[in-house]
Amino acid sequence: MKMFRNIILLRTAAYTAALPAQSGAQLQATAAISSDTEHVSLPAAPTPTYKRPSQTTMLNNFFFDATGPYALVSVAIESGVGQTDNAPPEWKQGAAGYGRRFGSDFGISAVSTTTRYALSEVFREDPLYYRCQCTGALPRLRHAMISIFTARRGEDGHSVFSLPALVGPYAGSMTAVYGWYPNRFGAKDAFRIGNYSMLEYGAENISLEFIHVSPHSLLTRLHFNNRHGSPDAGTTP
Repeated sequence: MKMFRNIILLRTAAYTAALPAQSGAQLQATAAISSDTEHVSLPAAPTPTYKRPSQTTMLNNFFFDATGPYALVSVAIESGVGQTDNAPPEWKQGAAGYGRRFGSDFGISAVSTTTRYALSEVFREDPLYYRCQCTGALPRLRHAMISIFTARRGEDGHSVFSLPALVGPYAGSMTAVYGWYPNRFGAKDAFRIGNYSMLEYGAENISLEFIHVSPHSLLTRLHFNNRHGSPDAGTTP
């Protein structure tokens, strides 16, 4: 769990450290263009129209998030990290220990995903990720991180704070701690595990925002290009 946390933090920090220079250069260029065109009236760019996903699209995304190849590979890696750290030690080593860790991590992921999608249906929210229509590395990074706690609602797809997005990760960790983890684990451990899930979700959002997967790439052929991502660009939140 410690190594997994460090991997997520390092990935997020790498994005944050690499992007300010690019953003500053873009701001300088924008300022220069603005000074040259101060008195020129330009037509407004058309705003993409939000289209709420169909129930079929939502169902496909749910099953992909819960049981797709990305979910299985992520669980396998997390279980491997737990096996290396021998966490929790009560599950010991060997194939049996790895099997328990894999089942536990898969259960946490499945419960978290199911909770988020089920509550999103109750609140009539759209939990899919929409890439930012803004420009600049920092605004896009901010959009990816804010999207951890937000969702689309209504026919216009306006962005709102999402209770399902907040509850989902902790529902999975609470289920694990009180369902199959050793008795010494409690609410603080559930909160800690839920925080790691939040960080992982943020890392996924960053990858969806900045990494473009070509329709003809190997990742697409392996069906790794559909991680809770929307089929349409959507509007700027």
